[in-house]
Amino acid sequence: MSHSLRYQIGIALVPAMLSLPVHAAKAPKAGTTAQLTVLETTDLHANVVGYDYYKLAAEPSHGFDRTATLIHQARKEFANTLLLDNGDTIQGTALADYQALVKPLRCDETLSMYKIMNALKYDGAGIGNHEFNYGLPFLGQVTGSRFQVKGIEQPKRCAGPAFPMVLANVYSAKTKKPLFSPYAIIDKQVSAVGADGKPVATTVRVGIIAFTPPTIMSWDKRYLEGRVYTTGVREAARKYIPEMKKKGADLVIAIAHGGLDDSPYSPEMENAGWYLAQVPGIDAMLLGHSHQLFPNPASTAPQFKLPGVDKARGLVHGVPTVMANLWGKHLGVIGLHLKHDGKRWAVEKDKTFVQARAAQLDAKAFVQADPAVLALVKEEHEATIRYVKTPVGSTDFRMSSYFADVGDVSAIEIVNQAQTDYVVKYVAANLPQYKDLPVLSVSAPFKSGNAGPADYTDVKPGDLALNNAADLYLYPNALYAVKVNGAGLKAWLEKSATRFNTIDPSKTEPQQLVNGAVPSYNFDTVTSKDVSYEIDVTRAPGDRVRALAWRGKPVAAEQEFLVATNNYRASGGGNFPGLDGSRTVIASPDNNRDILIAYVKGAQQLTRAANGSARSWTFAKVKTAGPVVFSSAPGMVDLAHEAGLHNVSQVAADDGRGKGAALYAIDLSK
Repeated sequence: MSHSLRYQIGIALVPAMLSLPVHAAKAPKAGTTAQLTVLETTDLHANVVGYDYYKLAAEPSHGFDRTATLIHQARKEFANTLLLDNGDTIQGTALADYQALVKPLRCDETLSMYKIMNALKYDGAGIGNHEFNYGLPFLGQVTGSRFQVKGIEQPKRCAGPAFPMVLANVYSAKTKKPLFSPYAIIDKQVSAVGADGKPVATTVRVGIIAFTPPTIMSWDKRYLEGRVYTTGVREAARKYIPEMKKKGADLVIAIAHGGLDDSPYSPEMENAGWYLAQVPGIDAMLLGHSHQLFPNPASTAPQFKLPGVDKARGLVHGVPTVMANLWGKHLGVIGLHLKHDGKRWAVEKDKTFVQARAAQLDAKAFVQADPAVLALVKEEHEATIRYVKTPVGSTDFRMSSYFADVGDVSAIEIVNQAQTDYVVKYVAANLPQYKDLPVLSVSAPFKSGNAGPADYTDVKPGDLALNNAADLYLYPNALYAVKVNGAGLKAWLEKSATRFNTIDPSKTEPQQLVNGAVPSYNFDTVTSKDVSYEIDVTRAPGDRVRALAWRGKPVAAEQEFLVATNNYRASGGGNFPGLDGSRTVIASPDNNRDILIAYVKGAQQLTRAANGSARSWTFAKVKTAGPVVFSSAPGMVDLAHEAGLHNVSQVAADDGRGKGAALYAIDLSK
């Protein structure tokens, strides 16, 4: 990128450059046309710049600094733009936690995300579910609001967004009035073309209304119960859209923090966009929350295959609709073509288009980051990096996934312990009806050499810092717990055991133990002294789990358990039998990784005996005529032996697959 172009992109953030002279707008005459292009960001989750605070490394695949470049490009391309954010903006990275919990903002300081949005001249924004994760006092402060809510004293309005924040379906229990303004009407100056073909400056009155998932009441119950209440998305839309029209809104844009779901409507519905699009009066809809891309003709997401949904053109029941993925990876674009009939503007749907523009250009190329973004938040960014290097505990053993496939639980047990502890405490506080059910936890080795010998979890003995927690728990999942019976638990473990190929004991040639077509993140493992089972790899998939026992007694088919896992698995990820969302009893707002960090902080000193050796499963013993082999990083056999796996040996420094891995053998008779 040339220096001059970089300068232009950066300088576009300076507010003075955006304060263009406004010519007196005239009331448009019949036949006047204009294009108003609505731009959407959603689920930015505090990714201010393309950086992974856990890996302590630049990460070009996401970040608001690249979205900013897409915004500048769109503004150069389209004369009239309206920039809106869908929510889930202020939570999701170590930087967000730093500003909320570690070094909380002063009243006169603006949150990093809003600092950037102010500089980018956002026109408005909605509120997502994760905005509530730090509690109402923090949300009121950083959004520059003054909530009239029980137990909150806000003597004055603090610094916040320089644009309207709207939310129509969350109310104060104290005043029975909306927590935020339910909607705003923005007088948008536009360049239009008169019926005579000449340019004319005029105004379009754009109404924006926003909705958040009513499920915030369970996700953030501890902060919200007794203070606020929600209404259904459809009910809120029906209440306020006619009011917006009456007050002169030419257009109504619905900012729906949710996806699409056609199951029977209820006021508690999490993803109500499919029903919202059917409420009369909505001209465009911005979606979020589901972390998906729409429009996207290649999408296999079930929510985009519903009746009335056009995933290629970006229409839901005929309403132009966009969802801009997550973490700033895309910018949503809806080009509304408007025509004035002498009384009001109307959308010409046949000339309207919807796009989701990617910051990633091809396999390894991305749009340039706007350097002005980092410049605005440099101090907070650097402070966060110092913060994640802070030790939270220590370990006396190496926690790695090099031999997780053959039974090393050194990097898995601590995750299961943290998840179990969380669920036990959650049940005690909120779900007394489940107090007598045993709590188990499953976790998987997320990193197993797929991208080469460096692609394993490997935390050395010594201090554990916050960024090590990301090595132990790779994904930004939320903790969920499901209720399953003994038959369901066995089916779950059978599905996990498809990680292994079927071994023929009579074969003399080497046989590969691991089935590479089954990802390691689907190898869910229990690590509990209370549970034991065998995996017999000589049997067919689905018939491998043997002698499943709880506290020494066989697990009965009807015996019930609570199992801690993550939102991906509980909601159907990996297609595990019976796990389709219907068995979820805890849908926690807390991330598995944050739960792990909190647990390590509490434990302080981790030892192999207490935190890295409780292996619930073993291979059923079998004598094979030939070797059973698997791949891992070279020179690591001592780690296998330290984990008690004395039946493992390295047989070749190179497994011949071209990725730099070594070949190991396991003696299944021992």
